[in-house]
Formats: sequence, C-alpha cells, structure tokens
Amino acid sequence: MQVKDKDDKKISMRRVEEIPLSNGLIVEVLDKSISIAADTMKVQLLIRTKIELQPSYFIKPEHFDLVRKIMGLELFFEYSKERAFVNNKKKDAVFQELLVAFKKDSLPYLSKPTFPRRFALSKYWEIEQNRYKYRSFFEEKPS
Repeated sequence: MQVKDKDDKKISMRRVEEIPLSNGLIVEVLDKSISIAADTMKVQLLIRTKIELQPSYFIKPEHFDLVRKIMGLELFFEYSKERAFVNNKKKDAVFQELLVAFKKDSLPYLSKPTFPRRFALSKYWEIEQNRYKYRSFFEEKPS
C-alpha cells in the first residue's frame, strides 16, 4: 500500500495484521519502515484505528455537530513508534519488539469500552482549546 506524506512524497506501508477489539474497533498494524542506507533502516510501526463519530458520545448535540463539521464522521487514532539506524538483518526483530511493546502497553487502553467516546471528546476539547486553528469554522459568513 502506498500513501502520501505531508510533503506529498509516496511512502510504502505494509499491513502486518488487523486486531479486532472487544469494543468493536479494529486496530490496523502497519510497517512503515524505510531504507536509510545500503545496510541500515528506520524501522517504523504505525498503529491506526477508525472511530465512527456518534452523537451519543457528546452531552450536547452542538458539540457533536462541531466535531463532525471540522473532522468528519470518521476519526482516526494513530500511534507511531520508530527506531533509526537498525541493521537490515535485525529489522524484523526490532519491528516485533515495537509491536509487542504496543500490545502490552497500549492495546488494553484502546480496548476499553469508553475509549471511542473519550477519543471523540478529546477531539472536541482540542477544537475548543485551539479555536485559532479552526477559526474558519467559527467565523460568520456574510450573507
């Protein structure tokens, strides 16, 4: 799979596995490792999960409307861990080490029934605390 980064460069990613969680989310595990030199790599683990925005996550309907208007009906949680200057021969072992650490430390948190709601609320508070970033959504349009 290829995607574009923030500088519009193509980056290859390989889906390693999908982990279904008890709260209904599916965690996508991606290998985003790249070669740095002939015998060296930057090993990068990317974790991604999609969260469907629900009105029930919010106390007020206008909070849901604001998040939906700015971020859409799908929110994405992403986690990335990397290790640079890894010998090519050790790439798979290092990637597995990063994945095992994620599963041990973060997967229980993502599996909680309250995670999707709390993540959606965190996006609402991000918008409220950084209105300057989203000012175009708050400015009144002349009629």
